[in-house]
Amino acid sequence: MPGRQGSHTVRQMVLPLRWKAAQGQKDFFVSDANSEAVTFLDGWSTWPLPAAILIGPAGSGKSHLAAIFARRANARLWDDADRTPSEEALFHAWNTAMDERRPLLMTARSDPRDWNLALADLKSRLTATPRVIIRAPDDALLEAVFAKQWRDRGMEAPAEFTHYVLSRIERSFESLQRAVDVLDRAALAAKRPLSIPLAREALLDM
Repeated sequence: MPGRQGSHTVRQMVLPLRWKAAQGQKDFFVSDANSEAVTFLDGWSTWPLPAAILIGPAGSGKSHLAAIFARRANARLWDDADRTPSEEALFHAWNTAMDERRPLLMTARSDPRDWNLALADLKSRLTATPRVIIRAPDDALLEAVFAKQWRDRGMEAPAEFTHYVLSRIERSFESLQRAVDVLDRAALAAKRPLSIPLAREALLDM
């Protein structure tokens, strides 16, 4: 979906074609908010260590991007490393990556210095591990993610509906996800198409 007029633009990922989709998902969109992460992952062969941490808020597309990267680089993934049930297992995975020189990409919502890790050896290794951040979404990425959320549900969001909703919610991936869930339930319950009147009523629940 085209971005809004202005300096921010959304484009389909312009890296090699095998990056275009992850496990059958729609194309990953690149904007100012995530372009640094895309560039960082594209240069994985130059990382000082065969491990990295991809940090971003819920709904930011980090798992989608990580899955694309894993296919491209034959990497191992560890999603939600900041909430791992086993620090020992993560420590072993990190050491295995070093031994085998096979990339390990961990995703997380925060910097490892904030994970309250009990295992000192793991904490020191993760603190030294390169990391990159998916930043707060710009208008273009919000529009792209909003459109993708509806396409995943087999629907197309009209432009005026999109602009109406995005101008009335918090500028975050989490808020966007909540809005889509609320609107989807409202549309199904009322058996109505996506429209501004529907959004006006449904967003009162948020």
